[in-house]
Amino acid sequence: MELSVIYIFLTNLAILIGLFAIISLSLNLEYGYAGIPNFGKLLAVAGGAYFVGALSGRALAIAYGQPAGLGYIERNIEVVGFLNGVLSSSPLHSIVFLIMSIVGAAFFGGLLGYVSSYPAIRLRGDYLAITLLAMGEILWVIGDNWQPLIGGSMGVRIPDPFRWVGGQYRPLAILLTVLITAAIVFIYLEYLGRAPLGRVLKAIRENELSAGVHGKDVVRLRTKTLIVGFAIAAISGALNSLWTVSVSPKDFERVRHTFMPWVMVMIGGAGNNLGAVIGAMIFVTLRELIVFYKHFFEAIVPFDVIWLEYLFLGLALIIVLMYRPEGLLPEKPTKTLSAKKLKAIASRVEPAKEKAT
Repeated sequence: MELSVIYIFLTNLAILIGLFAIISLSLNLEYGYAGIPNFGKLLAVAGGAYFVGALSGRALAIAYGQPAGLGYIERNIEVVGFLNGVLSSSPLHSIVFLIMSIVGAAFFGGLLGYVSSYPAIRLRGDYLAITLLAMGEILWVIGDNWQPLIGGSMGVRIPDPFRWVGGQYRPLAILLTVLITAAIVFIYLEYLGRAPLGRVLKAIRENELSAGVHGKDVVRLRTKTLIVGFAIAAISGALNSLWTVSVSPKDFERVRHTFMPWVMVMIGGAGNNLGAVIGAMIFVTLRELIVFYKHFFEAIVPFDVIWLEYLFLGLALIIVLMYRPEGLLPEKPTKTLSAKKLKAIASRVEPAKEKAT
């Protein structure tokens, strides 16, 4: 029994680390690279989840002749039960549904990023942060009160694309999917950071006026950054919903999906993708350990143990900011060429100069 509990705990921990690593990487692109203080991560993460809950399940229902309008919400358990029966016997359909859900969520997240960039991108500092934060709250209120979207505050169940794997191996299939997705996002952002676009984004972060004087379209580049960042964060929201096979506004709130990713990036080091991943690993691991063992502190602490995780995590953040204000892995200068290649180029240039003189 103990081994099964440990297995479940470690599997869930690894999945959560992967999901929050994706969110932290998206925030690191927006803030660490481009200097955009995006306090609207809830908008992107919830947007990806709402897409899966509102559109992916309905599209599958239409394909198999099930109710897809308001009946999808009113007869949700019945319809999803039928769809799960179909997916459990068809690995190909399950995989197609999974890929379409992730790709669709990324597209919808990018669309939200494009829409939110219009009223927000020309603002600076606190005004930009507050505007994006308010837009995230607007989406949350819509999901919580408009029942035809995702069932209102009660939420909605969605088809399970991992059902065909079997209950015993389902957590491993989800873990593998999340880790592969996180690895793809990490590799893509590493490539982006080393490309000319990544260096331009850092130049905009350091001095927008200087970048504009040198012919860079700052507004367009910041808009593209928000679109890509929102798309990546939406993938995490979609994967989270496919893991829990449900979508509810209660699962997405600003502390968990806006402020926590900020803490992760600050702990790991802004402008460093590996730092964002390390920050997510440390933060999620500490939080889950506190939640898992907090019942041991009930007889010790003079307050409700529900606040213990916030106390410990806040203390950890203060310690890091005091002794490593740039994070555990500070940003390093990006080298366009390796030292070996630079020496080879210099060895060819010097003789050419001597001949010219």
